[in-house]
Amino acid sequence: MKLLITSGGTSEKIDQVRSITNHSTGKLGALIADSFLAQGDQVTLITTRNAIKPAAHPNLTIQIIENVQELFEMMKPLVKTHDVLIHSMAVSDYTPIYMTGFEQITTSQDLTEFLNKTNKQSKISSKDNYQVLFLKQTPKIISQVKKWNPNIRLIGFKLLVDVSKEELLTVARASLTKNQAEIIVANDLSDISDNQHHAYLVKINSVIKVDTKEEIAQQLVTHIHTKDNL
Repeated sequence: MKLLITSGGTSEKIDQVRSITNHSTGKLGALIADSFLAQGDQVTLITTRNAIKPAAHPNLTIQIIENVQELFEMMKPLVKTHDVLIHSMAVSDYTPIYMTGFEQITTSQDLTEFLNKTNKQSKISSKDNYQVLFLKQTPKIISQVKKWNPNIRLIGFKLLVDVSKEELLTVARASLTKNQAEIIVANDLSDISDNQHHAYLVKINSVIKVDTKEEIAQQLVTHIHTKDNL
């Protein structure tokens, strides 16, 4: 079986020396990749330069990307040639389009003139007291997957922060339906640490609770390799 797995976290450049990013280590994605490699599957892992990666393996191909645009361009052809996508990467929701400095900012200041500008500086000056960063939304790649390949088996992830179980599951079920996924792995950042990873594997008709990254990986292997898995 050919699996496409994404892991780590994207990084969006502000200028040539600064970026906005997230804290995803890629540890879970690497563990999932290892688990499927142990089953004899072929794995293509799209990840980032600083993310944790599996050990070298004859059935493993690693592709490195940095930002959402590179991820989009990398994933589109690969989705068409793989049987399963496990999309565990933490994808940036926004990317910088412009940054401008002010000596002072007033509540009446009109900043709309900057919205259509782009930053052309290689390094933004640090002389101003305030810097205003303008962001635009990045494409929701998971929503494109079934358009690229209607037959691919899709596993998605949803991370929220300090919410109730009910809200977490509601958001996960909405994503499950909207993106035509088989599973959404729903987790709350407050329930993740070095020694635990509480999460819910949300399917159409069931929810499975797990407590570690190893359990998440094993449940996904079992699901993908079981015929009656919905």
